[in-house]
Amino acid sequence: METLQIIINVAVMLVLVGILYRMQKKHISFTKRVFTGLGLGLVFGILLQVIYGATTGVVKTSVDWFSIIGSGYVGLLQMIVTPLIMVSIISAIMNLKGNQNIGKMSGSIIGTLLITTAIAATIGIGVTQMFGLEAINIESGEAEQARADRLEQQLGDVQDLSIPQQVLAFIPTNPFADMTGERRTSTIAVVIFSAFVGAAVLGLDRKKPEQADTFRKLVTSLYAVVMRIVTLVLRLTPYGILALITKVTATTDAQEILKLGEFVIASYVALALMFIVHLILVTVFGFNPIAYAKKVISTLIFAFTSRSSAASIPLNIETQTKKLGVSQGIANLSASFGATIGQNGCAGIYPAMLAVMIAPTVGVTMDWQFYVTLVLVVMISSFGVAGVGGGATFASLIVLSTMNLPVGLAGLLISVEPLIDMGRTALNVNGSMTAGLISSKMLKENDQEIFDKANFDLDTAHEG
Repeated sequence: METLQIIINVAVMLVLVGILYRMQKKHISFTKRVFTGLGLGLVFGILLQVIYGATTGVVKTSVDWFSIIGSGYVGLLQMIVTPLIMVSIISAIMNLKGNQNIGKMSGSIIGTLLITTAIAATIGIGVTQMFGLEAINIESGEAEQARADRLEQQLGDVQDLSIPQQVLAFIPTNPFADMTGERRTSTIAVVIFSAFVGAAVLGLDRKKPEQADTFRKLVTSLYAVVMRIVTLVLRLTPYGILALITKVTATTDAQEILKLGEFVIASYVALALMFIVHLILVTVFGFNPIAYAKKVISTLIFAFTSRSSAASIPLNIETQTKKLGVSQGIANLSASFGATIGQNGCAGIYPAMLAVMIAPTVGVTMDWQFYVTLVLVVMISSFGVAGVGGGATFASLIVLSTMNLPVGLAGLLISVEPLIDMGRTALNVNGSMTAGLISSKMLKENDQEIFDKANFDLDTAHEG
């Protein structure tokens, strides 16, 4: 009986995939297909949970089959992240014009990311105080205790690294290992290595122009091939979102969420407030916030469902360049930096909320010095946070240990971690796009005509 139920569930998923495919063949816009995939996945996931239950074998096995589409899509995106970063940044730097400067680009982007992270931490502190959240009021079960024990074990690895050592971890001592994503700082390391290659080409222009020209042609060809791969993979976005959101809604235990409902609500209030801050910043720099929101929504939906800032890099870059009018160089840098530096959600709001919740349990006086220190620690610790699931936990370990707060209590939130992580990831990605757009304006690298194009759709690139 159980096998038959699984077969029926998989068949339903295939029918939903067929609906999206038919929409694609009818040339219905990419954005509409993304929203359709999201809606169908929500309904299907809720039905699976209502009919079978979130923790049953039928749902677990069915979701495993769905993961061929959902996790497979995320895997394909992760496949192209490193090649895309490398060829894009090398291409962008070696084609810099006389008035362009990689240092100014990087400084503007990183500065924006850090400032917004400080704002995010402040919002996290304020919302936690407003809701009166304290870790001592959270119930602890076996799963939560096991998670707390694991966090205590991980703390040893984090405490062994000083801030200077963490900065040194950005250096690509073995760029080939970093291309495999071996370390949590691999993305930044690949960016740095690629920047050196691009700068070397510029230097070669003066001494050996023929070799520089040969290499430039090779990179240009590679860039065209990689971008074509990106186009092919991004066509699958609606299908990936369908499977990913189905998995989330089918396996999320509603009872566990209700236990920590106040923390979930507080977290999303903080995330929403930070989204508003992003829109205010966009407005201050002369862009229409409503137009901006419409242009980035598809990318944010993917980030929300995938819970991976790193996997969102290809879609992030394409949105910035094709919809927002950000220059290729700034878009590549902001998407890459934003996946590991200054993540507003994972490295900003979340660690700040945990610190404020945990501090009263150990008798820490929460005065203005505590809050200022916390914001500064959050900013500094936001360097090198991995843009994949678990990045927020790592950031929290650094912040809590630096503030001399117990890390085990963070394990109490394990049951709602995936649900909150979805919103955090969307905020991270939005923060990187905001940083890219603001930097492009500051450095006069933005194309206002592209931003002003009404209803521009990524299908322009995807349907080729």
